[in-house]
Amino acid sequence: MSLSLHTIQPKQGSKKDKKRVGRGLASKGTYSGRGVKGQRARSGGRAGLKLFGIRKIMLSTPKLRGFNVAKEKAQALNLDVLSAHFPEGSKISPQQLAVKGLIAKASVMVKILGTGTARKWVVKDCLVSASAKEKIEKAGGTILASK
Repeated sequence: MSLSLHTIQPKQGSKKDKKRVGRGLASKGTYSGRGVKGQRARSGGRAGLKLFGIRKIMLSTPKLRGFNVAKEKAQALNLDVLSAHFPEGSKISPQQLAVKGLIAKASVMVKILGTGTARKWVVKDCLVSASAKEKIEKAGGTILASK
């Protein structure tokens, strides 16, 4: 037998027929993603899962996983930013910081961090880190109680 295009065949066992799914037991098929028996396994059976009322609302709303805190985190500011905007003897409060545009909202808590040098300020209604507190008090400033 001569070698030509119409006589070339793949090696025995190298090709495998695709499994025909959902064509009955005679074809050695399986259930083609419809599960076993019942109305929804049949053709024309109930189309998809129908959700009504509160069940639909409950299943369609995203669920939060883990422990979630609703309150906003404190807005952080370093001493070097405050030094650039407030002269010595100034009163620093969330309202003053919001007016100068250093924080987004005055209603959210502010925390002052210790990077930079401090001046003699009066800090009111702000959280202050230990290093920032030490630097402000060393410069002669005072820290009044937060909200």
